[in-house]
Order: sequence, then C-alpha cells, then structure tokens
Amino acid sequence: MRLPKLGCVKLSVKSDYAARAVLGLARAYAGGRSMRVEDLARGHGIPPNYLVQILIELKLRRLVKSVRGKEGGYLLAVPPSEITLGDVLRAVHGQVFDTPALTDASCPAELKVAWQYLQETMDLAADGITFQQLSEQSAEKEKMYYI
Repeated sequence: MRLPKLGCVKLSVKSDYAARAVLGLARAYAGGRSMRVEDLARGHGIPPNYLVQILIELKLRRLVKSVRGKEGGYLLAVPPSEITLGDVLRAVHGQVFDTPALTDASCPAELKVAWQYLQETMDLAADGITFQQLSEQSAEKEKMYYI
C-alpha cells in the first residue's frame, strides 16, 4: 500500500493515539482476548488517562467494546477487516478532512469544488486502509530476519 505524499495536512495527536489503540486491539483480535488499558497504553506509548477518553469515543461509535471483571479490558467490537483508518478518524474528529471554507458563503465556488474534491479523496484514501492490513503488515515486519 503506497500513499501519496501530502503537504501540510495535519492530524492531531489524538488521531495517532486512537489509531495506535485500534492497531493494538487488532493485533490481539485473533486471540479473542481483551486488553487492559494499562497494557495497551504502555505497549503503544499512549498516556493512560488520554487512552480512556479515546476508548470511550471508539466505544460510542461501536468500534470497540469493554469487558468487565478480572479479565476485563477492551477489544474490537468488529473484525479488524471491517474497521478503516477513516472510521477511527471520524470517531475521534467527526471528519477525516474538514475546512470551514465548505460552509463559507464568501468562498469562491471553484475553490469549494477543490476543497470538496480534497475531502472526498482523503475519505477514500482513509477508508481504503483497514486495520487488518495494518496488523498483517506489522506481523510481516516481525517475521523479517536481519543478517
């Protein structure tokens, strides 16, 4: 999977942390085991308090679910093949790419068309990346042997 190089589009740290959390849960999905917040946070460099907030948002969007009890924690609510990077970004931000120009009456129509095209392109790109693909890439990387 090759992504085009984009210039100045910036996503928040929250986006990165949410994607890391879902990737961690995707790696654990096949085993059917839930992950404790502390373990997920430590394993992926996410502040635990911030991770709880993110997991709540992901749970509201039905991407993750929580398990209570001694063996409790979080796990994916659906298979990683059904969760895209776009799903995660929309869960924590509302849109993959947003610009106030799309609702600004003074923005020239031709520029609005360009902004709309960019928004649609970014949605398509983000929706074309599943956490199953990302999980498989990390599994392949772990299999590599260095001489």
